[in-house]
Amino acid sequence: MNLLICADALIDRPAGVGRERQAKSYGLPMMLMETSSSGFSRKLTRRELLIGGLAAALSGPGAMRALASAAQPATPVSFGVPRDACDCHTHVFCDPRRFPFWSGRTYTPETATVNETRALHRALHVDRIVLVSSLVYGTDNSCMVDALRQLGHRARGIALIDDHLSDTELDALAHVGVRGIRLNFVDFGVPDKVIIRQRFQAAVKRLSRRDWHIQIYSGLSVVEVLQDDVMAAPLPIVFDHFAGARASLGTSQPGFDVLVKLIRSGKAYAKVSGAYRVSDRAPEYSDVTPLAQALIAANPQRILWGTDWPHPDSSRVPGRRPIDTAPLLQIDDGLLFNQLRVWAPNEDVRKTILVENPARLYGF
Repeated sequence: MNLLICADALIDRPAGVGRERQAKSYGLPMMLMETSSSGFSRKLTRRELLIGGLAAALSGPGAMRALASAAQPATPVSFGVPRDACDCHTHVFCDPRRFPFWSGRTYTPETATVNETRALHRALHVDRIVLVSSLVYGTDNSCMVDALRQLGHRARGIALIDDHLSDTELDALAHVGVRGIRLNFVDFGVPDKVIIRQRFQAAVKRLSRRDWHIQIYSGLSVVEVLQDDVMAAPLPIVFDHFAGARASLGTSQPGFDVLVKLIRSGKAYAKVSGAYRVSDRAPEYSDVTPLAQALIAANPQRILWGTDWPHPDSSRVPGRRPIDTAPLLQIDDGLLFNQLRVWAPNEDVRKTILVENPARLYGF
């Protein structure tokens, strides 16, 4: 099956920031896959901070603004974070002069640097990180790979690939810590159930000789379509961002029971990440709590947590072109992280979610 890239206008877009829209496709129907890589965190020296500031200043006032634009936690973490805790869903957006954006992108984010993600995770007391390559780069994972090399052994990554990527190139991604691929089924013109299943099965076949997993970005309707395939899959499956469940619809919404069943069976993981994507109730997004608690209660050994930092905004704004810079959303990740204590009051359960599950899945 030919896996050509398609620009999904909903990728990296929070549900609470503008209405959903139809994605624009470029070329034939395709499958988006993303991968995982290794390494991370250390304290920056004063000299490195000074050098970084000088470099930003020399790159001009626009670059200086972009460097400072990514959100940092405003609220301190209110619970004890276990050692080796992992943020399983983050992005970096590199200097476009070194890592150009894809010409078919639907938005252009501000810069979000490796140093900024280090600052984020120091504030959250989080030691490990999983990077997700963004569609703004198409299937060019160079920005992510560069970040992984800087972050070192405490990071993993999620990359976008197509069928033109050779096994040798996949091996190279594996060498920097790749542990899985991502399929994107978020409203980009693939409504046909047969096509969805074919793409999933093709991904399973592609990974048949690799110790990786498949991560799926979708709505609950896709979870329903794929439930039998997920149960039969010989490798782990991960549904990110609550599998697109809407907080306002609660736990009785169509498809959520299927997601819970897959989590309970142990065949799938769910990321309780990007709560602001599935809820409109800023700033705590507390109406997500019933969804998170239901998933955790089903099987805490199959739950992952992530920030979705730096919160890119790919929503369509009148007059804003894809090449115009879209400011990053200012989400308080400290406040959102504190919700995990509400979702999982038990300290041992939080350790399972933050440490043990990522270590097992990503191979830390």
